[in-house]
Amino acid sequence: MKPSDIRRLPTIDLTITTMGLGCAQMGNLYRLTSYDECKTAFDAAWERGIRYFDTAPHYGHSRAELRLGTMLTDKPRKDYVVSTKVGRLMQPDANIGDEANGFINPLPFQGVYDYSFDGIFRSFEDSQKRLGVIDPDILYIHDIGTVTHGDKNAHYWAQLTTGGGFKALNSLKEQGAVKAIGLGVNEWEVVRDAMTQTHIDVAMLAGRYTLLEQQSLSFMNDCAKVGTAIVIAGAFNSGILAGNRKFNYTDAPAELLTRVEALQKVCDDMGVTLQAAALQFPLAHPAAVSVVSGARNGGQISSNADWLEESIADEFWHALKAQALIDPEAPLPLAG
Repeated sequence: MKPSDIRRLPTIDLTITTMGLGCAQMGNLYRLTSYDECKTAFDAAWERGIRYFDTAPHYGHSRAELRLGTMLTDKPRKDYVVSTKVGRLMQPDANIGDEANGFINPLPFQGVYDYSFDGIFRSFEDSQKRLGVIDPDILYIHDIGTVTHGDKNAHYWAQLTTGGGFKALNSLKEQGAVKAIGLGVNEWEVVRDAMTQTHIDVAMLAGRYTLLEQQSLSFMNDCAKVGTAIVIAGAFNSGILAGNRKFNYTDAPAELLTRVEALQKVCDDMGVTLQAAALQFPLAHPAAVSVVSGARNGGQISSNADWLEESIADEFWHALKAQALIDPEAPLPLAG
């Protein structure tokens, strides 16, 4: 498959490219990254036909939206799809420091969680200004769930339900301000819960349906049945499938390292790049419409695009199932 291939969201008139560029690195995630270096990632993505770009106010505490917006300025609006997120209001904070939330030299704004009706609208309007885009295509509720909020999640969930957050999201869609609405999260359970409260066009799910982890398969199947599209993020599971020893942003447990070693052995035996398998596998599920790949520079996004295009024989996928390295019911990206 090619990064420029397009897939349609099932319930709305919107298509996105099979690969998207995730823009957290534009916010100096983990290390300083110059605008010029970020621009090489954007330019390389565009050159490879990638036309879907995802960002959020949280990335760099506003920096990523500003940078991406500047890069998009010179492109015809009809030629790309952009998504951003709501749920945090970026408030001025002169004491933000040299590092916050993994972002180096963040802009002097602190994110304050607000999923209420007014908070959703304010966050959206702020993103419009930073991006310079009046009509972002997709709007995700960002980081709702117990992984982020712990015992405070019930409070923030109530902001979405009784506090009108879901109502605000639907209002923006009804007004035509955005085309699609959903969630951008690291836990599939909260997407399932949201689907009982309102229609979800699309969810960005990070790290929960990957070559390494398929506990969400039944949920993915349900999404396919009702027409909720899934954008796959975190296909490398924080990098454990791309050469490091991290999982969910912390040191990986021994059992996962052993599983990755087994996956790597099958790849080595059959001449397959592990990263290619990781990017291609989740896209075989009928609910999946795109895999979003973060990249700091042009070389990284070009490598990701190459991996997506790598030819993988059907025998490889069958071997993974035969060795119980992926769920026996998981769809496979077979050539035939």
